Amino acid sequence: MRIRKLPDKSLDLLGYSVDTSYKSCYYSAVFRLTSKTKKIRTGLLKTKSGVTHTPFFMPIATKGAVKNVSSEDLKDMGAEIILGNTYHLWLRPGEDVIKKAGGLHRFMNWHGSILTDSGGYQVFSLGSRAEKKFGKSGVSINEDGVEFIDPVDGRKHFMSPEKSIDIQLDLGSDIIMVLDECPPFPCSYEKARESMELTLRWAERCKKHFEKKTGSKLSARNSRQTRNLKIKNKNLPNRPLLFGIVQGSVYEDLRKECAERLVKIGFDGYAIGGVAVGEPRKHLYEILGWLAPVLPEDKPRYLMGLGKPEEIISAVMNGIDMFDCVIPTREGRHGRLFVWKIDPNDPALFSSLAKGLFYETKNISNERFKKDFTPIDTYCDCYVCRNYTKSYLHYLLRTNEPLFLNLASIHNLNFYIILMKILAKRKNSYDDTYH
Repeated sequence: MRIRKLPDKSLDLLGYSVDTSYKSCYYSAVFRLTSKTKKIRTGLLKTKSGVTHTPFFMPIATKGAVKNVSSEDLKDMGAEIILGNTYHLWLRPGEDVIKKAGGLHRFMNWHGSILTDSGGYQVFSLGSRAEKKFGKSGVSINEDGVEFIDPVDGRKHFMSPEKSIDIQLDLGSDIIMVLDECPPFPCSYEKARESMELTLRWAERCKKHFEKKTGSKLSARNSRQTRNLKIKNKNLPNRPLLFGIVQGSVYEDLRKECAERLVKIGFDGYAIGGVAVGEPRKHLYEILGWLAPVLPEDKPRYLMGLGKPEEIISAVMNGIDMFDCVIPTREGRHGRLFVWKIDPNDPALFSSLAKGLFYETKNISNERFKKDFTPIDTYCDCYVCRNYTKSYLHYLLRTNEPLFLNLASIHNLNFYIILMKILAKRKNSYDDTYH
């Protein structure tokens, strides 16, 4: 889908005035805000694999592949960055195999950027599954790291903060996440603080080991003079980026304290963990409101595991830059397809975005689509909508044809990519000093 340049006044419909003066924007060696409203940020993030426009959505390639979608499909739809999972890639095929292949980019033939999560969430969430299957404790946490049982074959493994960094470096990741403990919900204040303190100690160890292995030095903040010097360097960074993760459950003082202490440690970017994978959504906007004034303006902000289109929009309006979620591919596999209710090229779309009225999902398995020979979405020009009808997709799903999984995933991911392009309000050109 081709998105025309949208007027700045479109954002006024969301209740914000636009400030596109570069003098008032913020810079770091790897991240630059190109425009900023009172809360919405758009920018450019540099990794060693290229420049990515923010805000952005990362299709999830958990095991080195986005489910039912090829790397070429992702390229064609305009995806710039994907997410891989350290836990799964470490266990199978193993980081040694991927390193020998030349890194995850070459292994899966992906030329964009790759963010890898630390594997911590999977260690904790899949531990209970292993415990039920093999009848022994699935996860054991101590100061050194976490011991867990592989839910597939029952073998024991141990992951430390240092080991997580080593694996991600071997994978060739562009953005590396620190190992953290994601506390369950509900969680007592005492347990949340204990978990937060462990996460902070692990974050310090991750940074120390990362700097040792990469020969780099991360600072908490760049001085204005340093920012002005570094922004003139057109080259991409020669190392991966390292992000810290804010935990603290639903407790305001813990969330703020964790963020403040992570900023003092100093990372290339900051993620907000726990909100999308355990804590109720009603706490999401509270937590974002707490953290927005604390997190540095000149560093990217990543909300892990979110989510629904309307949730992403709300998060973008609260200053978040990066997202990932399984929803587009998972919903597609079950026959639920995202459809625009208003032309994405219409400036009036912004008022619909603010009210959450801009899309709907169609269950293509419904009998009413059996003889519907129109595209899934008349406002979409993705590969699927250009070439296939609702009737054909209905037939593929009803007959369990594998092709359906590919086409449905392509369409839904394209919807998300276009949504992010609209939110990023792409300009025709950017300052050449950052390209």
